[in-house]
Amino acid sequence: MAGDLPEYYFRIRENGAAVFKVDTENRQRRIEMEEIAIANVRNGNIKPHGDRKLTAEETAVITTWMAQRTAVLAARDVDDIHRAVDHLNLVTGWAQSKADDAQLEEVTDTLLLAMHDLRTVLVRKKAERLMKAAPEAE
Repeated sequence: MAGDLPEYYFRIRENGAAVFKVDTENRQRRIEMEEIAIANVRNGNIKPHGDRKLTAEETAVITTWMAQRTAVLAARDVDDIHRAVDHLNLVTGWAQSKADDAQLEEVTDTLLLAMHDLRTVLVRKKAERLMKAAPEAE
């Protein structure tokens, strides 16, 4: 069992992870985890723990994990947006067929403002993309 454990463990944090080196090769055959670094996926920084100097292998493992983690988080962001679109469709159905006047009164202004804000941002971003693509088309 202990032989199947990975050599490194990443304790997820909001901005990345605390990185631990896993040791099972000790006299007591206990699992020991030594914190070796903090990895920040937002700014790409790897900060060794305490006075520790990271080896090239440790840095490579952490850098690879950070790239994989960034990809996972980006995929989750897109998935969350697809879920939001689904939810908006469900809200539309609810507003059209299930909501009573009091419920609609409670949420209409907030929904309209949020949708207006979203529409404004999406239209502006689409225009920016079209303007960037226009010189290439000429």
